[in-house]
This record gives sequence, C-alpha cells and structure tokens, in this order.
Amino acid sequence: MVAVPKMLLPADEAERLKSLRHYDILHSLQEGLFDELVALAAVLFRLPIAYVGLVDAKQVHYKATYGFPRIPPNPRAELLCAQVVKHASVIVYHDLATATPTSLDAAAIQNCLAQRVRFYAGAPLRMPDQRVIGTLCLVDQQPREFSDAEQELFEDLASIVSQAIVVRHYCRSQPVLGEAHWQAIQQEARDEVYGLGALVRYLAARYGSSVPVPEEILQPVRRRLHDLHTILQA
Repeated sequence: MVAVPKMLLPADEAERLKSLRHYDILHSLQEGLFDELVALAAVLFRLPIAYVGLVDAKQVHYKATYGFPRIPPNPRAELLCAQVVKHASVIVYHDLATATPTSLDAAAIQNCLAQRVRFYAGAPLRMPDQRVIGTLCLVDQQPREFSDAEQELFEDLASIVSQAIVVRHYCRSQPVLGEAHWQAIQQEARDEVYGLGALVRYLAARYGSSVPVPEEILQPVRRRLHDLHTILQA
C-alpha cells in the first residue's frame, strides 16, 4: 500500500480519523440515497463521473459512484481527494494537462492523466465537528470551466451528503429510532432527489445544455435543495 507523505496530512488528521470512524460508514454497503445524490451531481453539472469518497488513513473508499462501477479502495496519495482533505476546501482543476504540479499534488495529477482525466472538482464532506471525512467529486476526461455559481451549488450538494451521513448515524445509534427510521428518511429524501433530477432535465431542455451551467438552472435547484435539507433535519 502506498504510504501517505506527512505533507499531505492535515493538522487535525488524528481527530479527523476519529470522526470518520465515529460515523461508522467507511465499510458500509451501497445505499440508495448516496447513489441518487452522486447521480444528481453528474446530471446537474453535465459531467460523466461523480462519486463520494471516504478518506481513510491510507485509502479512499467509494461510498457511491456514478459513471463507473463501485470499485475497491485506492491509495490516498494517488488521488486528488487528498488535496480536498488537506486544505478542507473545494479543489478544482479545470485542465490537469496544463496544471502546474506541486510537491503536494504531483503524484495525483500524474495518476489522473494516466487515467485520461482532465477535469476534477472535489468538495469536502464536513461533519458538525468541522472534520473533513471525505469528498464529493466530479470528473471528466475533457477540460471544463467551473463557474463560481456552480462551485457554490456544488458545495451545497456536498453539505447535503454530509448531512445525510450525520442523520444516518444518529438514527442507527438511537434505539428509539434505529435502522427503520433511517430507511424511512432515506426514502423520503430519495424521492426529493429524484424530483430534483426531473427538474434539472426539464430546465436543461428549456434553457439548453451549455457549460458552465446557467443561473436559470442553478437558481431553481438551489431553492429545492433547501427542501432536501429540511427533510434531513426533521
């Protein structure tokens, strides 16, 4: 297994790993809500690949994927997800072929280019304790612009994924709620995400499929994400 250089580790790495284990999701099975959320991200931003990565000490585990099968964990040091965790912020590479590598990201960029990846965007999955346990990621084999408005909505979507992880753990850890309550909330949230996907497809047919995604599409989706937050908060 590829060792993770110390310079890639955030200052709160020990606490971050404790938070990751606290939410007991690292080795969980596939769950519909997370699958629907990555599919929504891909459709919304018109990209072929999206995934949720959970960043362990040495590997990135795939909780949900769109555009490729769910695969075994990959070395953390070779993935750009490590940059998101290191900086605890959104990371965007519009064109990896023209990016200037640094000591932090050179190995990951080289790995991406070997896989013919040109565009990458990753948003942190931030827990209530502010620890970043993973990423929501978008990938393309073509260079792509990614506007400030798109990035803002991308962060909102990552916060939904983060909230779902918290609610999942809360339900499953409370005897009066349990797995059944989580399944009920998950189904209600999935229905809302499905509706959001239908809205995105309708707006794309009306306003076209230009990139970056226009505000006429982003704004209605932003409003509907508030409803999804409400379902999870309940």
